[in-house]
Amino acid sequence: MAKLREPYPGARRFLPELRTIPSLQYAVTKCHGCPLYRDATHGVLGEGPVTAHAVFIGEVPGDVEDRGGRPFVGPAGRLLDEAFEHAGIARETVYLTNAVKHFKFTRRGKRRIHDKPTRYEIEACKPWIAAELEILEPDVVVVLGATAAQALLGPSFRVTRSRGQFFASDLAPQTFATVHPAAVLRAPHEARLLARETFFADIDLVGEQLR
Repeated sequence: MAKLREPYPGARRFLPELRTIPSLQYAVTKCHGCPLYRDATHGVLGEGPVTAHAVFIGEVPGDVEDRGGRPFVGPAGRLLDEAFEHAGIARETVYLTNAVKHFKFTRRGKRRIHDKPTRYEIEACKPWIAAELEILEPDVVVVLGATAAQALLGPSFRVTRSRGQFFASDLAPQTFATVHPAAVLRAPHEARLLARETFFADIDLVGEQLR
């Protein structure tokens, strides 16, 4: 585990005493637990009903999510919505969140390009996702991409080995790993259709499990 040092003490001290999703959504906007808050526009907690049976966990908010303060509303979120529709999952019935709550990016001209969070930043942010899961107690947790999977299931976890399979974990009785929808969008043009079809097939399995 990465050791956290002042002046970035990790997120735990910023969690509210009374933990509800609305109280966490407010408190995350005040989090200075790691350096990412300095350049991000918003801390972005998850979104969805407290009664949700399924939680989908990505890596970090993207540029659109950072500006709007909501998870999965950018291009990757739109692709996830299409996969939900294909699988017969209503977005409003599931909870969407990220392992890290502030957007990490590098600048390329005027554009802000997603950057992968470090182990330190992931560890600093873990209390938020732990609090969300404690409140929600979901039946199914879907981790989207290697960063989220390794943050929550351990550094030795490999999406390529466990993709498309349900297994029990500390996160939920039914845990499932697949790629992040952003990875589908970044796939080379000639491979993108297959990547999309495979991702949709994975989300179809989740839909069947929920039914």
